[in-house]
Amino acid sequence: MAAWWQGAVIYQVYPRSFQDSDGDGVGDLPGITARLDHLVHLGVDALWISPFYPSPMADFGYDVADHCDVDPVFGRLADFDRLVAAAHDRGLRVILDYVPNHTADTHPWFVASRASRTGPKRDWYVWRDPAPDGGPPNNWLSEFGGSAWTLDAATGQYFYHAYLPQQPDLNWRNPDVQAAMLDVLRFWLERGVDGFRVDAIHHLIEDAAFRDNPPNPDWRPGQSPARRLIRARTMDQPELQPAIAAMRRVTDAWPGERLLIGEAWLPIDRLMVYYGEGGTGFHLPFNFHLITTPWQAGAIAELICRYEAALPEGAWPNWVLGNHDRSRIVSRIGPEQARIAAMLLLTLRGTPTLYQGEELGLTDVPIPPALVQDPWEKRVPGLGLGRDPVRTPMPWQDAPQAGFTTGTPWLPLGEDHAALSVAAQAHDPRSMLSLHRDLLMLRRREGALSLGPIMAVRAAGDVLRYERQDPQDGRRLLVALNLGGTAQPLEARGAPLLSTHGDYGSPSRLRPHEGLVIELD
Repeated sequence: MAAWWQGAVIYQVYPRSFQDSDGDGVGDLPGITARLDHLVHLGVDALWISPFYPSPMADFGYDVADHCDVDPVFGRLADFDRLVAAAHDRGLRVILDYVPNHTADTHPWFVASRASRTGPKRDWYVWRDPAPDGGPPNNWLSEFGGSAWTLDAATGQYFYHAYLPQQPDLNWRNPDVQAAMLDVLRFWLERGVDGFRVDAIHHLIEDAAFRDNPPNPDWRPGQSPARRLIRARTMDQPELQPAIAAMRRVTDAWPGERLLIGEAWLPIDRLMVYYGEGGTGFHLPFNFHLITTPWQAGAIAELICRYEAALPEGAWPNWVLGNHDRSRIVSRIGPEQARIAAMLLLTLRGTPTLYQGEELGLTDVPIPPALVQDPWEKRVPGLGLGRDPVRTPMPWQDAPQAGFTTGTPWLPLGEDHAALSVAAQAHDPRSMLSLHRDLLMLRRREGALSLGPIMAVRAAGDVLRYERQDPQDGRRLLVALNLGGTAQPLEARGAPLLSTHGDYGSPSRLRPHEGLVIELD
């Protein structure tokens, strides 16, 4: 029998930008609760909530100061409990962001760690003596620019941070750290959560010998400065797998089916290792490869086949097309092809994750320099690395601030947000929102799309096509996607079930920028 998450669709909520309930311009937990019916009407099965823990907000919640509470800007623990209860009442699962790699520099653990070289929590973080010249211990670079080492003048040692200096890395080789962070999982499991998305898992453990990272011969000016080095010593270390296995043991010991998702931006061959052996790894190591694969039928067909072939026996696939760190789909490939992308994401075999606002066709919002919030953009300006454009508030209606807040939103809304709002699209059968609802309804109705195998994956020119088969009755569905702007012949015998154009289409012809699902004879 399939686990709940195998047939599910996951919806990512970025809480700062989903719904503000108190007029301070920042979304919150009561706001999410108030909008749960949108997720029900959309047809998703689970919501993954990005961090809402107490934080100085240097990286907007990914710098956690207390893993077992709620930041006042988002509400209180009682608000979280009400959110979980309301979601479960509606048949929605709740997945939390778990941030094990680092904490905020204001976390009591780090305050104690930096207080003294001999203190009981000194080894809870990664400390090293300076190099002979007094500089950083090695050449490791921060993901957000600059050295990954910051000197603590009081104790004369450097601490390591894969991200901001305000995000010191925990030392997962210390069993006390591991025990404390596993207790964090238990805390939220006791409050009823259904799973965790584990942040930045490939950074969790660093090279024990602290060797330099080698230079990257493919790096070019204009790319992220962190990519000047190949992160061979700071990512994807062999000792990482036992730490994942420990997380899995905690979730498996809890009643019910709890889901573990790993965020690891890795090549497919390395990604497969994160499934573990014998049920020791993640249920779903996030597969981000659709985000970076050229939007061409041949390239996508090759990716699907390569990924499916690489999966270990019994492993379940998953697909991601966007999130809070990457440019929105419409801004990457245009509004017509974004409809094709929606059909692709929701008809491939495996568990898809949908980022808030993609169901509306939102675009990246230009952020004036004076309003930039993202620390990455501030540290490495001018390279287009900022993530603010994809984190702007959800538009709910044609109203001041699009119904997101009664105050001033923490990031500006786009000029087109009123026209793209939920209310504006809800009753338009050809809207992007209606397309997502239709796709999700079809996916829920057709066992072929939710749990069936995928076969006959191939590309011809601009057309990508594949088949899905119902595991119960053997019915076959054809998915045909035209990734080009000219009509294409389609030889298929069967009845069209859904077209991205908002009608049924024809089994003999694909219109420009059209995707079709056809029940084959």
